[in-house]
Amino acid sequence: MRSHRIATVVAPGLALLGAASASLIHITSYAGTITTLNLTLPYSTEPATLTNLSATTACGEKPSWLTLVDDVLYCVDEAWGKDNGTLASFKVAPEGTLTLLNKVDTIGGPVSTVVYGDGGKGLAVADYGGAGLNVYSIANPSSLAPVQADVFKLPHKGVNTDRQEAPHPHQAILDPTGAFLVVPDLGSDLVRIFAIDKSTLKYTEVAPLVSAAGSGPRHAVFVKGKAKTFLYVVHELSNTLVGYETTYTADNSLGVKSLAFSQFWSSNTHGDNTTTIPDGTAAAEILLSPDSKFLTISSRFERLLTVPNYDRTNNTLLPSDPLITLAIDADSGALKHVQTRAAGGINPRQFSFNKAGTLAGVGLQADGRAVIIRRDAKTGILGDIIANVAIEGEVNCVIFDEY
Repeated sequence: MRSHRIATVVAPGLALLGAASASLIHITSYAGTITTLNLTLPYSTEPATLTNLSATTACGEKPSWLTLVDDVLYCVDEAWGKDNGTLASFKVAPEGTLTLLNKVDTIGGPVSTVVYGDGGKGLAVADYGGAGLNVYSIANPSSLAPVQADVFKLPHKGVNTDRQEAPHPHQAILDPTGAFLVVPDLGSDLVRIFAIDKSTLKYTEVAPLVSAAGSGPRHAVFVKGKAKTFLYVVHELSNTLVGYETTYTADNSLGVKSLAFSQFWSSNTHGDNTTTIPDGTAAAEILLSPDSKFLTISSRFERLLTVPNYDRTNNTLLPSDPLITLAIDADSGALKHVQTRAAGGINPRQFSFNKAGTLAGVGLQADGRAVIIRRDAKTGILGDIIANVAIEGEVNCVIFDEY
């Protein structure tokens, strides 16, 4: 693991913000940039700061997702309107500069990646615009090697004819055993399941999880309970959250093991069926806390909350969408509402937690801004916005790079 030169001192009494170590923050924007900043945590009553260290346009015109593996950063370019997207690898220097190592074509419209396989030598890419999935060997980050690719078909348009005219894989995640790739497909109303050969990195599609017609599964997360495994799927088009108990089945007709799902939870994205979801709302991210005790969901375009103006000379409140936190019962998987908190602005497309779970970094796509929010790791409660930065274009991905 690399040793960065930047240091941060944290005053006694601010343990909520984590240990006295610095963090880089990497942020993508549809303006075509990856921006790397240094996060300095508060000392005494001073505000936190985000200091711009570097920026690069080498990922492409529409970077949309970042995955960090040690000191290598992987970025996908969604490349709107083009036949292909790209996957790029960057070396992260101690001072935060990014050096392009390699760049390869993907199926069109990549929006999510996940590391998998023996030794973490594989990277799976979900391609929203191109209706596909492709995987690469990242054993040598300077020579990304394609392993397998598939483009999916849709026999007919879905209920939402504008958004479900074709398959639209929106995310790739791993099950807790690392034996399956799980891909929510918004266009097909499916959560696609792929059995992995961890050695060769190749995959075999097995029976999918079928979502309600017109619901549009977008993102999902697995949770290991005390004795059971749960899968929670957030649906963008219906703004619903559905939970399933997950079991592992015997070998099927394809000669590989599979997953089976039994639904035990269904609610709106606020975790209940009483909160009114405004027209035009579009659920986005779902994230498991580092301690596996909480789910947090971002809901876009509700605009019902407010935050203080980031221009301190302006007393006008700014509209905000929410982040919703739910506590997980480790026995049953049932969820309990903990908090609905302003995300800091409009369209919180993606957000992430630091390793300690004491900070959340949120990308506010409609506002061209990223914010850092204090978080109580024990209660799951999100607190004050302690830092923010305006970045040109539509901010869509914020990740922590800790050392």
